[in-house]
Formats: sequence, C-alpha cells, structure tokens
Amino acid sequence: MATWRKIEMKITQLGNSDLLITPIGFGAWAIGGSGWEFGWGEQDDKQSVAAIHRALELGINWIDTAAVYGMGHSEKVVALALRTWSGSRPYVFTKCGLRWDEQGYVHRTLNATSIRQECEDSLRRLNVDVIDLYQIHWPTEELEEGWSAMARLQKEGKVRWIGVSNFNVGEMRRAQAVAPLTSLQPPFSLVRRDIEHEILPYCRSEKLGVIVYSPMASGLLTGAMTRERADALSASDWRSRDVEFQEPKLSKNLALVERLREIGERHGRPPGQIAIAWTLRNPAVTGAIVGARNAKQVEGNVGAADLSLTDEEIAEIEGKNENVPQLVTAT
Repeated sequence: MATWRKIEMKITQLGNSDLLITPIGFGAWAIGGSGWEFGWGEQDDKQSVAAIHRALELGINWIDTAAVYGMGHSEKVVALALRTWSGSRPYVFTKCGLRWDEQGYVHRTLNATSIRQECEDSLRRLNVDVIDLYQIHWPTEELEEGWSAMARLQKEGKVRWIGVSNFNVGEMRRAQAVAPLTSLQPPFSLVRRDIEHEILPYCRSEKLGVIVYSPMASGLLTGAMTRERADALSASDWRSRDVEFQEPKLSKNLALVERLREIGERHGRPPGQIAIAWTLRNPAVTGAIVGARNAKQVEGNVGAADLSLTDEEIAEIEGKNENVPQLVTAT
C-alpha cells in the first residue's frame, strides 16, 4: 500500500490574518527530544530535519513549535531545517508563556517582561526577523497583561499575528476585550471531543482560525502503537506517565484504532490518516498540527490533507465511539 504522494493541498485563510495555510502543518513538539518535563524521549536531530524537509517537499506550508519544546531545542532544529531548505519558506508559528528551570520542570507565566524576553529568544533561536503567528501557550490569571504584551509585539513588527492555545470561551473573550485575536490552538481528536460543544461553535461565529493539536492523540491513533510499545515507552517520554497509554484505557484506545483501520482499508490509507481527516471535516477547523519524528512518519500522514470521509463513515466512526474517555494531553 502506498502511504504517501505529493498532493495539491488547498489553502485556507487563518482567521483574520493574511496567512493562507495548508490543511496540515508540521508539529515540532516531539522533535524537542528529552531532558524536560514533557519530552518524547531521545531524538535524532538529523531525522528531525529530514522530517521537516519531507513535509515541505510534500506541500505542507507551516510549522508549529514552541519555546518550551526541548527547552528551546525544537526551535533550533526548525531553524537548522530552514537554513538547509532551498524551497519556499514556510510560515513559522511558535508559542510563549511556559518557562522552565534547570531540571526541565515547566511553569506558566504571562508576565509582560517575560513574554518580551521569550519573543526575543525565539526570534534568535529560529533565526527569523518576524514570527508569523505568536501564541500564548496556556492561560493564567495574568491573561490581560500577557495579551497586552502580545499586542505590543505585533505593533512593533516582531510578530505578524497573535493567537492563543488551550483557552476556553471565557478566556478568549477576555483576550478579545484587549486586542483582536487571530486563532486558537486546542487539543482535538476522536478521544478528546470536548471542544465541539462550545469552543468550536464560538470560534466559527467569531471567525477565528482554529489549528488543532494532537489529532492522532499523541500517537495513540496512528496504528503503530501497541501494548508492547506502550509498555516500552522510556521514562523520558511523557506518555509513559499518561493514563491513556496504560490499562484499562489503552485497550479501549487500541480498539478504536482497529475501527479506524477498517475504514482506512477502504481508502487504502492508514488509520492515522482517518483520525486526522476526522478532525479536518469539522467546518470550524482551519488546519491540524501533525507531529512527526522522521520522514517516513510524514509520508504516512500527509495524505490526510485530501482525504474526505463520507457522512456514513463519520457516523460509523462516531456511532461506535460514543463513550470514549477524554484524553488529557500535556501541551
């Protein structure tokens, strides 16, 4: 079965911005590697660069990273990949508001001085003059102070557009009372559907861009995760501590994968593509952030960008999935 091919991806405007993005973006969380609280274990930077290059070769036009991923390492790897890429420059999105200590433990802050320093640090690590989309990673009680700082960075031309991640409707309203909001980055997958009830309808009514993360539930829905692989996750991989990768929830999640595999076989696609396509079928979703640690993973996922599921297939997936537990993701 062929798992990849270059496709002509449609592009969609992200919220009120002038960013025209492909349905899938390259997610750079996992390539941050180990050594911090929410790392994914050891990672080969050469494989990371190859993955980014493959994503760009196959038509993806945006990369989403964050300062905290690998304590700055992910941004440096993205910069290396772009420095050695000869094609058109993709959009680069990153995030702020999560700081770390020497042991790699993470804490949240939206202090204005901190956000400005984070922006300068990200510009330096990414080796770019401007960040295309700068996002607050998680909300705190300092929300208004932090969002005001983001708006100032935008006016100064250090960032082009500003968005938020992991905000609820009330928090988005608070931000919008301070300065215009371009986009939201929430978790969304077949095992975490809570944003369908209030958050996605709100974003659609407000014409906000939505780029969802973990559409394959941090690897659970790819088709590659097994009980043996879950048991063998290293201590430096945050998923080893996540209940969704442990029994009894693991069996339910793997059973869902088999249902996705059945539908995927009809299309000649792996189950991960079905999981991604399911998120993209929601009219409020502008794009999905799909992580990869090597070029092969990119090739196995990128086809979801032009995969359309029928109403019957959606009903089949959802009808067999009414009581799936909520997945709590780390970032």
